[in-house]
Amino acid sequence: MSSEAGVSGEIADDMKSVDLGSYDNSWFHPGRSGFIRAAWFFFGLPILRSGLVPSSAVRVWLLRKFGAQIGSGVVIKPGVRIKFPWRLTVGDNCWLGEDCWIDNLAQVQVESNVCISQGAYLCTGNHDWSDPGFGLRTQPIAVRRGCWVGARAIVLPGVELGECAVATAGSVITKSIPAFSIFGGNPAVFLKSRRIGGEGVTPDLVMKARA
Repeated sequence: MSSEAGVSGEIADDMKSVDLGSYDNSWFHPGRSGFIRAAWFFFGLPILRSGLVPSSAVRVWLLRKFGAQIGSGVVIKPGVRIKFPWRLTVGDNCWLGEDCWIDNLAQVQVESNVCISQGAYLCTGNHDWSDPGFGLRTQPIAVRRGCWVGARAIVLPGVELGECAVATAGSVITKSIPAFSIFGGNPAVFLKSRRIGGEGVTPDLVMKARA
């Protein structure tokens, strides 16, 4: 046996295996009582997702009743899935497309004039792959004003999308994106800057005007 193989065998002997039976998320608190969570799961969520509900106004009303902070002019399409409404903030004039999933074990903040397209997934929960018990980890997500999360894009825990940033369709966003930047791919990388309002309007000018 080579020395390299012997060292690898020793490391393997020292390493623990995954034991999902030891999983313990007792530290995690979902933010509401079991009764409220059951009411949302069995009553609120099916209505939110139903294609028989004729208007966004009903969905907005429902989310507010379960603790979400929703601004004016918000459009919510059928099929949208929200884990915990009480951990969701949505600004004015936002669009949530069909079948987008906000999996908000932690807080998700969506500022005004944001478009989250069909099938996009905002994930605030993860697991510690170095822990034999596969321990739960949660981090918030922030989507700043003017952003566009493309169809079937995935936004991972702890990410902040800067003002007017774009996550292209199907991209996997593993880290925060600067303002007025377009990222795409898996994992997502910088593609180009976003210009809004004509060739003479640069991201730097907009950010200076905000200051």
